[in-house]
Amino acid sequence: MNLELERLYDATDNLINQQFYYGGKDLIIGRNAEVSIKISKSGQIIQKFKNLFNKNINLFLEGKYLQFLSLFKRIKGLNESEIEEINTTLEEKLTYLDTTEFDTVVLYTIVLSSLVSRIRDMHFNNSLIEIKKRVKKKDNLNDSIIQEVLDDLFMKNNNNISILYNISYLDALAESFNYKKVAHICKIQKGKFINRIVKIILSNN
Repeated sequence: MNLELERLYDATDNLINQQFYYGGKDLIIGRNAEVSIKISKSGQIIQKFKNLFNKNINLFLEGKYLQFLSLFKRIKGLNESEIEEINTTLEEKLTYLDTTEFDTVVLYTIVLSSLVSRIRDMHFNNSLIEIKKRVKKKDNLNDSIIQEVLDDLFMKNNNNISILYNISYLDALAESFNYKKVAHICKIQKGKFINRIVKIILSNN
């Protein structure tokens, strides 16, 4: 195999697994391995996601970033306008950087990270909306108080927040690749960690 391609495939593996998936064990981890959940078939789903990158890597190599990114419209939450926004942000970022001096893998890392971060943040934000909704059902706290506790949990890298971030992401990927049972398990797990965070917020007030 071409050495450059091999390095790009390794980059896909490392960047997608990082602080998310423990390779080969169906283990979804938090930002550190202190907290983990075994979810059967998660490895298959993550491999399908990686394949979307690896099988279309020629588009990246030809500099056809919008075409490359457009292939990810099959991922839940990514529509045409989202893809265009990611591409615009990416173009702006690359304008400020002298990409002629960049190694191909570094450039690929920037492209991949732009896309993956958007997917992860989008679905985690939906979980945060659900947390706020559940808190308000139990105690009508205003948004700023809820946000203050959440910010504190983010800062302390709270395990519940950390694992919820990644289960929200896996849930989106499971739905995208039609793994309905896995998506159902993710939703149960999401509910569990959302409720734990709700309890923390309520106990702080």
